[in-house]
Amino acid sequence: MDRTERFHLIDQMLCNQRIVTRKQFLDVLEVSPATFKRDLEYLRDRLAAPIVWDRERRGYCYEPSTDGKQFQLPGLWFNTSEIQALLSMDALLENLQPGVLSNHIEPLRSRIRMLLDDGDHSVDEISRRIRIVPLAAKAYRSENFQALCQALLARKCIDMTYYSRPTDSSSERRVSPQRLIYYRDNWYLDAWCHLRKGLRSFSVDAIKALSICSEAAVEIDSEEINRELESGYGIFSGATTREAVLRFSPEIARWVSRETWHPRQRSEYDEIGYYILWVPYSQDTELVMDILKHGAEVEVLEPQELRERVSQRIDAMRALYNGN
Repeated sequence: MDRTERFHLIDQMLCNQRIVTRKQFLDVLEVSPATFKRDLEYLRDRLAAPIVWDRERRGYCYEPSTDGKQFQLPGLWFNTSEIQALLSMDALLENLQPGVLSNHIEPLRSRIRMLLDDGDHSVDEISRRIRIVPLAAKAYRSENFQALCQALLARKCIDMTYYSRPTDSSSERRVSPQRLIYYRDNWYLDAWCHLRKGLRSFSVDAIKALSICSEAAVEIDSEEINRELESGYGIFSGATTREAVLRFSPEIARWVSRETWHPRQRSEYDEIGYYILWVPYSQDTELVMDILKHGAEVEVLEPQELRERVSQRIDAMRALYNGN
């Protein structure tokens, strides 16, 4: 964690526990005694934090103020994950369509905005200066989504009509829902498909009709779901993976080298500054799209099958623009 986060944690521990030992600070902050000492000196000297050592209780605390008010650390603000979470929740609630939770939404949103106000700037200023912009979000049938959540939590099977975009056809499926995933601004259902006898991910917006069955859902171990659906690149994955080897130009590498494409990726720079990325994948649909968006700044080195798939898409694009 960075220094600002440590300051926040030190302040939080002193406010919540009243007295905090040196060992407790070192265990939570995971820093050396020297770093902890420098943090305390900065808080006391630069931010006027009244942190004192209580000899009797053998720990640190905030010295009580004469007016009885709780010390507030100046200049303290949210870290990136906290501000993203709060702003995302506020944006989602603001755009929520009327439903069964309508009466409960405004108090919840008010609480979120109060938390934002607890930072260094007003919630109005934050909303004006920082935005969360969802991209390519799909529309969902409210009644389908509600029934899906009900079946998921009640552990019941569902019968559904599912539309396949690649084949432009619909099929009748019975599935045992396992979990819902919100990924790239869209919802997906991980489920055991009774038709295919295996785990599958379904795009929720492609569910055209849905009914809850009386049959209990098949339970799949969470570790098995992770192995099957999270081992490769993207949301539509599988247990059997291959490894893509991608080479990015030195120019685009300045951006790509900062990105995580998959938790088990490997990377290195070659002798002339190209960025080489190894990433596991199962189905290549999403990976091909992400490769193509980098244009001529990336080349698929391996496997040959993936290289040919990307080449075919490029040829199809060239034919389209050449009028062939």
